[in-house]
Amino acid sequence: MATEIEHKFLVRNENWREHAHASQDFEQGYLCGEGPASVRVRIECEHANINVKAAAVGTVRAEYEYAIPLEDAREMLATLCVAPPVVKTRYWVKYGAHTWEIDVFGGANAPLVVAEVELGAVDESFERPDWVGEEVSDDARYYNHALAFEPYSQWGA
Repeated sequence: MATEIEHKFLVRNENWREHAHASQDFEQGYLCGEGPASVRVRIECEHANINVKAAAVGTVRAEYEYAIPLEDAREMLATLCVAPPVVKTRYWVKYGAHTWEIDVFGGANAPLVVAEVELGAVDESFERPDWVGEEVSDDARYYNHALAFEPYSQWGA
């Protein structure tokens, strides 16, 4: 079984930006609302994939991802999504032995910025950069699936 082991954190400042070595825009939409898994379609530049991820909260979840034709992904985003797509720019920052992914959300989820570090084992240690704040791995509101249905900009409403 494919497993994702990932810690998710809020970002406290912009200090990570000077160390970012790459970035990529993403647009992703969800094909179902509730159930035992989230199913999303994502476009990353000229590539697309479909992803099935266990609808569990925490640092360890089953995850499966497969490449699909770009035109199929565009059609799915336009016609099959059950909520507006989530848009974000992902930046990669090497820190210690790991590469962190920093997601800067746009649209209805701006100005949310979240950092994630993916691990190879549950007990693997990692260094926390000074720009990383509160861990939100166990807070379902910060999952992309949740942000599609209840965007960050609406939390205070």
